[in-house]
This record gives sequence, C-alpha cells and structure tokens, in this order.
Amino acid sequence: MRSDEDLMLAVRDGNLDAFEALVLRHQGEAWRVAYWFIGDAAEAEDLAQEAFLKILDAARRYRVDATFRTYLVRVLTHLCLDHRRKKRPICGELPSNATDDEPSPPQQAGRAERDARIQAALDALPADYRMVIVLRYFEGLSANETAHVMGRSVKAVEHLGARAKAILEPRLRGLLED
Repeated sequence: MRSDEDLMLAVRDGNLDAFEALVLRHQGEAWRVAYWFIGDAAEAEDLAQEAFLKILDAARRYRVDATFRTYLVRVLTHLCLDHRRKKRPICGELPSNATDDEPSPPQQAGRAERDARIQAALDALPADYRMVIVLRYFEGLSANETAHVMGRSVKAVEHLGARAKAILEPRLRGLLED
C-alpha cells in the first residue's frame, strides 16, 4: 500500500485516482475533527469536503514537509477557525458509535445527555483552546503535530491545552467521576 505522501505526490502529477484513495482513507478523520470543532454534522461534512478540495487545488505546490495527515488537519483547522469566526457553533447531538450490541433506550439517553454536555463545554472554549483539545485528545495528535497544524510552538500548545483543561474540568466534573 502506498504512503499518503506518495499518493499526494501522484496527485501533484495529476493522478486523480491517488486523490480518491487519500479521500477514502481520511474522510472519516476529517469529518470527526470538523464535527468536534463545529458541532453540526452537515457543516462538518461540508468543511471536510472543502478541505479536500483546497488540497486538490493546491496539489501542484505540495511539498513533503510533514505527514499528509498533518497537512490535512492543518487545512481543516484553518477552515474550522474561519467558520467559527463567521458563525457561532450549534450544540448538536454527537454521533453514536453503532455496534451489534445496541444500548438500551435509557443507555442511549444517558449517552446523548453526556455527549451534549461535552459538546456544550467544548462550544464554550475559545477557538484555539478547543482546537488543541480536539486535535490532542479526540484525534490523538502529538504535541508536535498539533503545534505544526496550528502554526504554534509546542510550548504554546501545551499552555493552551492546560488552560482548556482548567476550564473544562469544572464543567465536566460529574462526567469525569462516572
């Protein structure tokens, strides 16, 4: 299987099949990042698609400076920040991870309530704090990757993350104790 970076170099040379492979590989992650940041499933899908289109438009200028994943998340981060500046996010219902063992209606209600509290707490954070939390804890990016995506130093990312956690902790205290 070809690496993401090799596929992106092929896209740079005009190979649209390589671009389709990248989209299929990363569309779920792109949607999740946008969703956790924006809080609206349809808008998250639009932003994820817009990120891929921007990457395709800029393919001729692509250089392998970082992983493709970091490049994608950086483009998406800028789109999410721009979107947030233009419009206050909507606190929506978070998607459930469907399994073969569907939870009972009371369990579903409890999850929906928990997810709504998490989304509301995230919505209340300043944009930079929220993006650090989404990238580090929901998407599992390292501090170095998060710093690269956000165009900040690692120290700045650590500082933003600490401040975000300090704000989130009292708002989510009941959930953390469960």
